[in-house]
Amino acid sequence: MSGMQVATAGQESGPIARRPIGRTGLSVTELGFGGASLGNLYRAMSDADAQATLQAALDTGIRHVDTAPHYGRGLSERRVGDVLRQVDGVVLSTKVGRLLAPDATVVDDRMRDGFRSAMPFAARYDYSHDGILRSHADSLQRLGLARVDLLYVHDIGGYAHGDASEAYWRQLTTGGGFRALERLRDEGAIAGFGIGVNEVAACLDAMRETRLDVILLAGRYTLLEQAPLDDLMPACAASGTSIVIGGPYNSGILATGTRGGGPLHFDYGEAPRDVVHRVAAIEAVCGRHGVPLAAAALAFVLAHPQVASVIPGIDSAARAAETLALYRHAIPPALWGDLREAGLIRVDAPVPETRS
Repeated sequence: MSGMQVATAGQESGPIARRPIGRTGLSVTELGFGGASLGNLYRAMSDADAQATLQAALDTGIRHVDTAPHYGRGLSERRVGDVLRQVDGVVLSTKVGRLLAPDATVVDDRMRDGFRSAMPFAARYDYSHDGILRSHADSLQRLGLARVDLLYVHDIGGYAHGDASEAYWRQLTTGGGFRALERLRDEGAIAGFGIGVNEVAACLDAMRETRLDVILLAGRYTLLEQAPLDDLMPACAASGTSIVIGGPYNSGILATGTRGGGPLHFDYGEAPRDVVHRVAAIEAVCGRHGVPLAAAALAFVLAHPQVASVIPGIDSAARAAETLALYRHAIPPALWGDLREAGLIRVDAPVPETRS
């Protein structure tokens, strides 16, 4: 596969290209919108700013929106629904695995679980058959919508749960969680389902239990990490499972680069020294070719034929326009050759064709 190339990851004009999701009959725009920011991730955002942010993303042509009950304890779902109720043709996904219960102790928007939300709810994990069905029904109520297209099992596996992972895995398997999702798909309540995680092992485990239509993989296939080429990508190709890439900037460092002087974030924490050095090397190659690091990060993940869409963080109307510009940025093929030559991306990683 050395030197493999695939269709271009974007185009410099016209609508955002669309790609199919597994066998669902759905197609999504190559750029998607992740709803974590609308749940007040790391900082408070007014309802007006949240609406303007999502509307700006839709105005760029994005027609793929992802949210979750976890994002601001229901706040993101409420805000997403308020906008999408007026829009047709958007593929919407949300997540299951957490149930929200009233919590009268929440009286302000201090940071909780990474979100500055004052929504008076507490979350508990529940991956069981009935928990999955209730989560789906609760999301429809918060969204104020009659349907979501895709459901992801959120944060299953050892990365999220550590020693408790086996108990939650039993809820999903012998406890009927996957069976509930299969029922929703078979009955047409959803078009498809998958898992949304930050680790490859959970994806492979889930694929052995049920037919996944799509996997939302955050931070594990990027300009910095290509280990899924060994096992996950071939498994998905064999099963017809699509990949949606979350966290294409590895929590920020592939967006900011190393030269801005601010904090460098990687994988939800401070970037270790070896990662900083590697990003600096990639950044230098991009600089020689006049390509923003973030543009290369988006184009790289979209070059893989199993990848249907990428959902970078968009936390303002201005960021929506900037993201579209990054997606459309022309990237000379020599950049990918230089990254390979320097050992900064794997030689078997697909890269985009030339964009003129």
